[in-house]
Amino acid sequence: MMPDYQPTDMSGDKPDGPTRFRAEAQKDGKMDRRMSILGSNNNKSMLLRSQTQDFDHNRWLFESKGKYGIGNAFWQEDNGAGFDRDTGMSMQDFMDKPWKPLTRKVTVPPAILSPYRVLIVLRMVALTLFLSWRVQNPNYDAMWLWGLSIVCEIWFAFSWLLDILPKLNPINRAADLGALKDKFETPSPTNPEGRSDLPGVDVFISTADPEKEPPLVTANTILSILGVEYPVEKLSIYISDDGGAILTFEAMAEAVKFAEYWVPFCRKHDIEPRNPDSYFSQKTDPTKNKKRPDFVKDRRWIKREYDEFKVRINGLPEVIRKRCQMHNNKEEAQERKAAMEKNNGVLPPDHESQVVKATWMADSTHWPGTWFEPSPDHAKGDHAGILQIMSKVPSHDPVMGGPNEGAIDFTGIDTRLPMFAYVSREKRKAYDHNKKAGAMNALVRASAILSNGPFILNLDCDHYVYNSMAIREGMCYMMDRGGDRICYIQFPQRFEGIDPSDRYANHNTVFFDGNMRALDGLQGPVYVGTGCMFRRYALYGFPPPRAREYSGLFGQNKTNVRTQQQGKAKDEPLDHNHPDLDMPKKFGNSTMFADSIAVAEFQGRPLADHISVKNGRPPGALLIPRQPLDAPTAAEAIAVISCWYEEKTEWGDRVGWIYGSVTEDVVTGYRMHNRGWRSVYCITKRDAFRGSAPINLTDRLHQVLRWATGSVEIFFSQNNAFLATRRLKFLQRVAYLNVGIYPFTSIFLVVYCFLPALSLFSGQFIVQSLDIAFLSYLLIITTLLIFISLLEVKWSGIGLEEWWRNEQFWVIGGTSAHLVAVIQGLLKIFAGIEISFTLTSKSAAEEDEDQFAELYEVKWTGLFLVPLLIIITNLIALVIASARTIYSVIPQWNKLLGGAFFSFWVLSHMYPFAKGLMGRRGRLPTIIYVWAGLLSITVSLLWIIISPPQGVVSDPESTQFSI
Repeated sequence: MMPDYQPTDMSGDKPDGPTRFRAEAQKDGKMDRRMSILGSNNNKSMLLRSQTQDFDHNRWLFESKGKYGIGNAFWQEDNGAGFDRDTGMSMQDFMDKPWKPLTRKVTVPPAILSPYRVLIVLRMVALTLFLSWRVQNPNYDAMWLWGLSIVCEIWFAFSWLLDILPKLNPINRAADLGALKDKFETPSPTNPEGRSDLPGVDVFISTADPEKEPPLVTANTILSILGVEYPVEKLSIYISDDGGAILTFEAMAEAVKFAEYWVPFCRKHDIEPRNPDSYFSQKTDPTKNKKRPDFVKDRRWIKREYDEFKVRINGLPEVIRKRCQMHNNKEEAQERKAAMEKNNGVLPPDHESQVVKATWMADSTHWPGTWFEPSPDHAKGDHAGILQIMSKVPSHDPVMGGPNEGAIDFTGIDTRLPMFAYVSREKRKAYDHNKKAGAMNALVRASAILSNGPFILNLDCDHYVYNSMAIREGMCYMMDRGGDRICYIQFPQRFEGIDPSDRYANHNTVFFDGNMRALDGLQGPVYVGTGCMFRRYALYGFPPPRAREYSGLFGQNKTNVRTQQQGKAKDEPLDHNHPDLDMPKKFGNSTMFADSIAVAEFQGRPLADHISVKNGRPPGALLIPRQPLDAPTAAEAIAVISCWYEEKTEWGDRVGWIYGSVTEDVVTGYRMHNRGWRSVYCITKRDAFRGSAPINLTDRLHQVLRWATGSVEIFFSQNNAFLATRRLKFLQRVAYLNVGIYPFTSIFLVVYCFLPALSLFSGQFIVQSLDIAFLSYLLIITTLLIFISLLEVKWSGIGLEEWWRNEQFWVIGGTSAHLVAVIQGLLKIFAGIEISFTLTSKSAAEEDEDQFAELYEVKWTGLFLVPLLIIITNLIALVIASARTIYSVIPQWNKLLGGAFFSFWVLSHMYPFAKGLMGRRGRLPTIIYVWAGLLSITVSLLWIIISPPQGVVSDPESTQFSI
């Protein structure tokens, strides 16, 4: 017995169009397909009811020998071509998928966001009322104290507004990797073989000094990038060695050799992360979720190979030194021999060797970069340009491995490696090379000649790929509908090697999970220098294909504007001739580079596979194999990294990374937003990249000093958000304004941190008395801030401890590095004194060393002076005020409590700083406590003698007090 909707006669062809009704239902035109079962001649058993009067589905399946019906979960394949005659449907009807977006926005729940916004408005009102009350109620007994406090409080309220307003619209995003694969790597009429139609990606890594950035760290970063899950033929990797060091060069050569085994091993066993040092250092079970029976054997073999690789890297300095010594000794011997031949076989007594102590390569030739013993044309800042293709352009088709390749069976595994190039730009003494920004621009030009990937991923040498699918997730946003208006994808920075308590807020989660996520709801996050995927065309200084202008007091009026790409006349001014909106014209004299611009723009477009996709490219346009590199192409790439190439061009001004600031990253991102581009914040489920951060207090403060100095430069430059175009959204403008203003808060913060001590010394307070109005305002403002912070913690996903650490370091950094940054910035702007900063060291700790040894190391720096003075002053003030109040005939406890409360507020924020000065494990010699106690008691007694308590008169001829 067969149910009526499973046909018994499959003769005949499939009709032209699918129909939703069976043959009998088509005669009367009214019977629904789902009801057709009741009109069947074979429905007797199906009408049987159970005792509950419900349809007995299990009995029907048994008696009818039926299947599961129609759907994409199961389809009976024994009925011809899978065509159901009754319904006119086939499995293909279920397999034809509709158009799917590659990304989606995930809004913050209104139950969190709405109260968050309401509380912000309430606190703004409370601050306005409080400041009005403070202005109207001065402390006539201490007008100087009241005046200083009210000025600081007004500035703090303004600074809080600049920080909180851009956080009004936080959002989350999610990418669909499955949809990306379906669109770009699935067989289709335009892509019959299912090759990858994804655009190319060029990855940039920057390094400058192998002594501060160990080659082993850089090599591990390179290995993690070589193994990413992206089409091998579409990926190119470039390392910029701005120091021109042979140690970095040979370490990269060793890394490529090891990658021939490491990368196929990662592909075979789906290894994460693909940084070998991080992978082998994991504390988890390496066999978890591994199913291949040869995994343990392969892992044991590759671990031994990696240990040997590390030994070779660590031994490179000695190998190079011995090689250079051997060649130089040989040169000297030849020189002596020639001198003896000219002097009848006798070495002249006044003979002095003229052989230059050169640095030699493994092929017995001079290293063209920096030598160990500097000489003309071979010193830091004075050497030739170097370009070396260490891993050639891969073939278009996969190259499968065999069973016996390095003791690992790579059968069925693609063994190709992406193209990898070592680049060291030319440097000469007469030129300003513009530090990291100049190095990045040299890579932009060289990569445009060699590979011309329409997208550029920028990483620091210690920032490795932790998620091998990260590039694909970023590509989802670039290739989605509207992706042609995105200038860059910023990934959050995640760090390893941080102490568990995160004493100095190194993780910076409040910024990366709070501020940056909120900016994503506006015009996009700022560029933070690493972990960023750029659109090459946007980096060249061109405007987006579509843009908007925002007018009105708060930018509430939106206007769509045409760009020159859309046919605007070239002589028609754009937005009042703002310099950022002029079209870039001067790229240099390389014809090959100029020709690559249009190609990069076209290849970076999303697929035109839907009517809503504007400015798209046809599917299958990127299936053509890459051309192999030839000698003229390599020569042109070397020419564009010469130091003279940027003369009379717009590089560093409108094109590429922008010059003129130590924080070139923020300025570069700001210029793109100013032209109307938007950016996207990509938070992946598994961290995209991970790096290292300085955990030592001195190193951390110097890092913050460099950032703050760059912000001061931004404020006094044309990159100030006050001068932005109308294409920058109002709240985005506020965010960039805060970037330039926040260091100046340090001036008011330092004053405010001394106010409690001044109050205790003088016996006065910032208000006349601690009355109900003052305490009520203080309670309301503090309570609102607590609730706002709790909701911010809720939508950002950060922890309360992380939020508190950020608050503590804000005070520490504000009273030290930010204050010095303001001074340095003003000196540079008004006195022309150039600023120099220290390169942050990338540590590579040995396994037997304490992982957090640097945390307890005390390196004295001038940045310690102001915070240390604040701590000492507040401690002494507490002792003096307590002694005065205790010995006073009429104690004024309210003034003591008011000053003491704020002193403890300051000291609680300074606790991590004080702990950092105590060294390892917070131990201080006992003598320090004894000295501190004696000093406090002595100063207290002296202060009581000089300024006796109220109601006590000092006898000048006696040290005793009388009433």
